[in-house]
Amino acid sequence: MDFDLTDDQKSFQQAARAFSDGMFKPHAAQWDQQQYFPKDALKEAGALGFMGIYTPEHAGGLGLGRLDTSIIVEELARGCTSTTAFLTIHNMATSMIARYAQPDVVEQWCADLVSGEKLASYCLTEPNAGSDAGSLRSSACRDNNGDFVVNGSKIFISGAGETDVLVVMVRTGDDGPKGISALAIDASSPGISFGKKEEKMGWNSQPTRAITFDNVHVPAVNLLGEEGQGFSIAMEGLDGGRLNIATCSIGTAQVALEAAIDYSKERQQFGQAIADFQATQFKLADMLTELVAARQLVRLAAFKLDKGDSQASVYCAMAKRLATDTSFNVCNCALQIYGGYGYIKEFPLERYVRDCRVHQILEGTNEIMRVIISRRLLLEGVMEVIK
Repeated sequence: MDFDLTDDQKSFQQAARAFSDGMFKPHAAQWDQQQYFPKDALKEAGALGFMGIYTPEHAGGLGLGRLDTSIIVEELARGCTSTTAFLTIHNMATSMIARYAQPDVVEQWCADLVSGEKLASYCLTEPNAGSDAGSLRSSACRDNNGDFVVNGSKIFISGAGETDVLVVMVRTGDDGPKGISALAIDASSPGISFGKKEEKMGWNSQPTRAITFDNVHVPAVNLLGEEGQGFSIAMEGLDGGRLNIATCSIGTAQVALEAAIDYSKERQQFGQAIADFQATQFKLADMLTELVAARQLVRLAAFKLDKGDSQASVYCAMAKRLATDTSFNVCNCALQIYGGYGYIKEFPLERYVRDCRVHQILEGTNEIMRVIISRRLLLEGVMEVIK
């Protein structure tokens, strides 16, 4: 096994870090405070290919694998967790359109999506269908022309009200996962309305709203894949989505740790830097150890997903669980090292903590990750899972 990055991966890493340091990091606090959605910065990211990282090349994307994607996303998250998290959601929705839409729909949307000229939202969660995505009730019925008429609602949708295309999971058949289909819907379609902008603990540089569909007519050609394939498309996307959020967590924890190290060297108490105290040294040692372990599991899961490994889903679940819990703990410990200053918005630590907290909830809560892991473990045995 070779854990070193390739020359190409080092180039991706350097390009992403330079962009993040120049475009995201200087403005992240202002975007958070003003709840500003930085479409201009996302368009700049598109110019470098970061809005279509794993979108296939035939649709204008970079066509990279999930390991390469993780390396890029980690660097972007160092600059702004919230904006990078939206960027990954856009990437997921764009990739779904590129992989599963009819050629005319790919041509209609993908060039503008991968360039960042237009933005996409992913719409799965409903008021009564969160962890149990297979129970969603939003429906799409065929009209006399064979097109779809969509009714229902979605909640907690990132970018809603500001994005141009919605990848929506709807029920077209019987109850259960096999009755779910996926549609690409123009966000300006008549019958679509958006709820109030949610006031959130973090992720303030991206708007979050509910979406209501009231007899929204969608051309049949906008079906992604086959009718009834939506749940499998959603679950396939969630494996990558879990890696994306795990990677955002790693990037944020890394920059929080770096800040804590610098501050501990500067802060004087009892006549010496707090970095000289063994209690601080042990805390920093644990933070680094846990961060490195989480990063390696994320990259292993990405490798498994790239290779089409039969256990990739459980590795993605393990990586998401460990990375998001570790990131929150590392950011919280970094804030503690800053003391009272960490609680003040002049410093970024409190924003790191707020932005990372939701990562333990979305893309499947960490409790659901444990369900996925334990079911596979009990069904197949430990040696089959970790082989």
